[in-house]
Amino acid sequence: MLIRRKGIIYELIKNRVLFLMLLPVLAFFLINNYAPMVGIYYAFVRFDFNRSLFNSEFIGLENFRFLWQSGILSKLTFNTLGYNLVFIVSSNVLAIVCAVLLSEIQLKWFKKLTQSILFLPYFVSFVILSVIVYNVFNYESGFLNTTLRGFGMSEVDVYNTPWLWVILIPVFYLWKNIGYSMVIYLAAITGISDEYYEAAKIDGANIFQRARFITVPMLKSTFIVLLLFALGSIMKGQFDLFYQLIGNNGILYNTTDILDTYVYRSLKVTFDMGMASAAGLYQSIFGFVLIMVVNTIIRRINEDYALF
Repeated sequence: MLIRRKGIIYELIKNRVLFLMLLPVLAFFLINNYAPMVGIYYAFVRFDFNRSLFNSEFIGLENFRFLWQSGILSKLTFNTLGYNLVFIVSSNVLAIVCAVLLSEIQLKWFKKLTQSILFLPYFVSFVILSVIVYNVFNYESGFLNTTLRGFGMSEVDVYNTPWLWVILIPVFYLWKNIGYSMVIYLAAITGISDEYYEAAKIDGANIFQRARFITVPMLKSTFIVLLLFALGSIMKGQFDLFYQLIGNNGILYNTTDILDTYVYRSLKVTFDMGMASAAGLYQSIFGFVLIMVVNTIIRRINEDYALF
């Protein structure tokens, strides 16, 4: 029996080995990403632990209405978007600067040492980072206040000063992630042909002119791809960073609370499944719409830079 040489059946038979290799991946995503989507129904019910999921009282959009009218949703959205925009812009800009400067270093041992030092914090866990931060900023025995007292200066109560964390959290994020982003841009720089730089040197271009007119324009495609990937998770908000540094310190919630920490706290502290699911569903839909809009804009400007 001859099989028609087109269609899905033919492709399955022809590439059966490749499709078999894909089965574990498909099973992973089905179990961990798609099956849990049934829990979206939690966002539309007043969950009762004495009943099952589908026997709880259906309340429609009441959970979303409460989040919006209480002002919680707007605050969480503002904090999540604000911090992530700072993370994306500052990390990419500083990573490009570090990668350009590092690529111009001629001493190989110094170049490798600098790259290793910048990349090392990426392997430090957020738990260890929280311990370091606590030992630095603890009011009673932290390094900061101990040093200030030694110089006869007044102490700083960092854990009771919300506005300080608007600065500290981006600083710690950059300290931990700048090395990883820099390596990506550095790899892109190594792919640039040396002929461009040799021609620029012949024309009398200095290091800053070569970086401005050759290196940075060549990194535009890499920057846009990383930007789109970052925007796809802009509503996720670096949960580990915020939770490990802030924990359950309610004084700092107004300036540091994001969607991820609110959802976690709703499940762990208040056991409010409906509110947590509503916030999580809003987070996912908002992020999906955002990445679609940005990708459409980029595709209209330059189709080659779009993800799809």
